[in-house]
Amino acid sequence: MGRLAFYGRANAEARGVAVEYNRDVGQETEMSPFAIDLSSSERTKGLYLEAEKYDGYQRDQNVFGDGINIDDAMSVLVKYRTGVILNYSLNAYMPREGFSVAFNGTKGRLEYQEDHGDRPTKGLGERWTDRIVVLPHFGKPYEVPIPVAEGGHGGADPPMQEQLFSNNPPPDTWNRNAGHGQGAASIMVGIAANRSFKTGQPESVAEMCPQLGHFKRLSGLP
Repeated sequence: MGRLAFYGRANAEARGVAVEYNRDVGQETEMSPFAIDLSSSERTKGLYLEAEKYDGYQRDQNVFGDGINIDDAMSVLVKYRTGVILNYSLNAYMPREGFSVAFNGTKGRLEYQEDHGDRPTKGLGERWTDRIVVLPHFGKPYEVPIPVAEGGHGGADPPMQEQLFSNNPPPDTWNRNAGHGQGAASIMVGIAANRSFKTGQPESVAEMCPQLGHFKRLSGLP
């Protein structure tokens, strides 16, 4: 289940908030905590404002303007062919950003929590803390140290960019590189969820995309 619960023109006007423009550039936005001034730094100006003529992407659209239609509150239940069940919940308008992931298994539970701190209202500030806790069955919980990695997205950006753009990337010892089949299987979960939002019925990835075959794990796909 999912819906547009907070953003968008209809939701803003229902709360008595006037929507006067569709993007921030050229507007008086000092009083709007959701607005971003793309000309405020060389980084945002180069990445977004000056690049619009090439790709048309507008980074500073008003989240309450016309055309905002992506669901911002959802709950998804997924059953995999292995029998594993996934519960996923997202609220995209909370005052604190981050996420929690828990794996429940035959030997206990593993929890990962990432806290990005209070929502940055201006600019592209990035600050977070994270922790891993293991809770064995009938054992004492313990925390696992997480090495500090350099680079954006918790250190994920440099190795990903190296694999994508280097002429001679190093071997990926963790086998994280995904092929087109694995990418399709991953995105099909979201596509099935969006269809289920509209139909109110369970959706089958196997029926929607039979080209994926009958593999039980992503590692079996190209």
